[in-house]
Amino acid sequence: MKKTWIAILSIVAVLLIWGTTTYNRLVRQQEAVTKAWSQVENVCQRRADLVPNLVALVKNYAEYEQGTILAVTEARAKAASTAVNMEKYTESDLQDFNATQQALGQSMNRLLVAVENYPDLKASDKYLTLQAQLAGCERRILTERGRFNEAAKAYNQSVRRFPSSLIAKLFGFEKRPYFEADAGAEKVPETF
Repeated sequence: MKKTWIAILSIVAVLLIWGTTTYNRLVRQQEAVTKAWSQVENVCQRRADLVPNLVALVKNYAEYEQGTILAVTEARAKAASTAVNMEKYTESDLQDFNATQQALGQSMNRLLVAVENYPDLKASDKYLTLQAQLAGCERRILTERGRFNEAAKAYNQSVRRFPSSLIAKLFGFEKRPYFEADAGAEKVPETF
């Protein structure tokens, strides 16, 4: 009888240790996803912070580009107001965030194309510095999105693998969506 209780307590202890270890790993990976997301938001905010400088600089040179400047300002405001709740975000939330960031990028691209008509502005040290900073932000956004997807992948694998999926279901750990390529990104752009 005594050996039976020792065996039962040993099994319970092993299951408790395994469950605790698995739970803690899932929490650590979930926090890694949250941290990676905050880096995405951080670099997107950096880009948004540079936009008013770009707008002000272009305003000084380009009086005729008010519609483009207004579009950039509105896209920045919308991108800055789009937030994602990392506790319970959905694929739709990620798509909305991505759409507002794309709209900001597209309006900035239109503004940069409009700048081509102003050689003095293009030659300005301030403009060249700002353009380099914006290009750096775009590269960092791509890098941080990749890191987010890697963190989400590791977390999702743990949530879905057996036997850790049992702990995940028991404590409400759910699969997280990824950043995906934009619609039409699979098509090679025509250059001529």
